[in-house]
Amino acid sequence: MRPYLALARARFAALLQYRAVALAGFATQLFWGFIRIMIFEAFSRASAAPQPMAFDQVVTYVWLSQATLVMLPWNADGELRTQVRSGGIAYELVRPLGLFGFSFARAVAWRTAPALLRALPMFLVAIPFLGMGLPPSPAAAAAWVASLAAGVFLSSAFTVILSLASFWLNAGEGVANLVMVLLTLGAGLIVPLPLFPDRLQPLLNALPFRGLLDVPCRIYAGHIPVEAALPQICFQLAWAAALAGLGWVVARAGVRRLVVQGG
Repeated sequence: MRPYLALARARFAALLQYRAVALAGFATQLFWGFIRIMIFEAFSRASAAPQPMAFDQVVTYVWLSQATLVMLPWNADGELRTQVRSGGIAYELVRPLGLFGFSFARAVAWRTAPALLRALPMFLVAIPFLGMGLPPSPAAAAAWVASLAAGVFLSSAFTVILSLASFWLNAGEGVANLVMVLLTLGAGLIVPLPLFPDRLQPLLNALPFRGLLDVPCRIYAGHIPVEAALPQICFQLAWAAALAGLGWVVARAGVRRLVVQGG
């Protein structure tokens, strides 16, 4: 375990150097956050019917989702995919580390360091000036942190599977684009999941995507009460374990079929 932790720490420290990229990303996410909130505000004012989420909860949900946007498994590990294509992956296979553990440690760092650089300024701006609330209680804050950590593991498991798909695909962009469509809808990035029609709720609740973003945001906003948070976190961890197991199988199968020519 210690080598994987060291790898994750080194990767995390390296990714913290990209501050200009994080600042540009923060500005972009701030812009899109304004657009999303204006759309939801227009719908809220145009309807007198009871809403599944209070508008202040929706505002908090939107800003929190913008703050943690880069935690989502948007794409595969580009360096790992390039190594598979070029044959450079052979150098990684001689290390005393399993390919799955190596990929997972890199993914955890990749999903946390850029998110930290963008989330901190978003919190500093959105909480005092843009209507983003705080968790309703210290217990809710602790549950949100636990759910966020579970979401990181779930996102990292997704990332590993996308990255290792390069063993079978010449270009993994198609799979990544397909996953992007599914997760933007299923994770609640476009519309908070409680606002979807009731007939879609069983499907949305069964899919793993809501564990990436929707569950942590709703716990933070108070839409999921503290006493109901533990089953939701267990849901996230169960899917993370299942996808991690699938990633381990994919890694073993990929290594068995790998052929590296040259020397």
